[in-house]
Amino acid sequence: MSVSTSAGTTPSVAASAGSAISLRGLSKHFGEVKAVDGVDLDIADGEFFSMLGPSGSGKTTVLRLIAGFEQATEGTIHLAGEDVTRRAPFDRDVNTVFQDYALFPHMSVLDNVAYGLRVRGVKKGPRRQQAEEALATVQLAHLGSRRPGQLSGGQRQRVALARSIVVRPKVLLLDEPLGALDLKLREQMQVELKQLQRDLGITFVFVTHDQEEALTLSDRVAVFSEGKIVQLGTPQEIYEQPASEYVASFVGTSNLFDGPTSARLLGRDGTHALRPEKISLRPAGSTASDDGTIRVEGVILESIYLGTGHRIHVRLNDGTQIVVLEQSTGGKADEQRGERIVACWSPDDLVPLT
Repeated sequence: MSVSTSAGTTPSVAASAGSAISLRGLSKHFGEVKAVDGVDLDIADGEFFSMLGPSGSGKTTVLRLIAGFEQATEGTIHLAGEDVTRRAPFDRDVNTVFQDYALFPHMSVLDNVAYGLRVRGVKKGPRRQQAEEALATVQLAHLGSRRPGQLSGGQRQRVALARSIVVRPKVLLLDEPLGALDLKLREQMQVELKQLQRDLGITFVFVTHDQEEALTLSDRVAVFSEGKIVQLGTPQEIYEQPASEYVASFVGTSNLFDGPTSARLLGRDGTHALRPEKISLRPAGSTASDDGTIRVEGVILESIYLGTGHRIHVRLNDGTQIVVLEQSTGGKADEQRGERIVACWSPDDLVPLT
């Protein structure tokens, strides 16, 4: 599995053998706007893959190109080794789950789930059985006779999933499917979605702007910006080793030290990122250790209680401001506003950026 984000890549590059999805030189232009700009990407069979980025970054357009809802300006799309670049959506072995569910309000839940099978000509008996099995998979076997309007948001989302998986597509495309749910239900559905993907073994391609959601669910993540993939890797690689200032800032929270600040505080050249949880705070004047830890004096500007811990804003002696995350030890931070402290971190936790 590989990725190249070079704008000069051409569609002549061969699709990767054994991949569920292979994109080569994929571009989509809307007039002068390059919504997708020369994307090369391989997604493995059975992988839970997320495309992460802000609005307008190109992730949703890539999903629509894979589904066939948009036609590529340049490049190719291979599904399971077959070139489907110019095929219609119904002629691709994929299904899509949308944020708004797109259920038929006048049909029962069971008929909604069975609809794709009916279109494919499956007879009534097998069709009903397969639809009931799909509903059981998403734990809604008891609600088949209801209408979508009688269900909660989470239940409607499960029905949409059942309708998509009942035809056993090779690839399931999910376009911000949890975006309309409240936080608690969204977190519950994240767990269920991951378990469902593991049970089915279907390739999931998940589009989201929510960094935590992408890191929680995915085997791998592609971070998008301005129509290109700017970093591809496992959730741990994306978070622990961001490749650029953009990724370090967009995925989670990072303290960024530019070149002059790095040279002044760290004795290093270039820009570096440091995650807030990697920093510990000690009282001013505490004894320095000889383990190579970087120590910089400063003052607490603010300490904000988060429930699970505190977010502490610190101004270092040279004026640089950093954020520190500390786990809760009983509801009250040890450090208080205006207190002099020493911020400490390991040099190994500094990530050089390009």
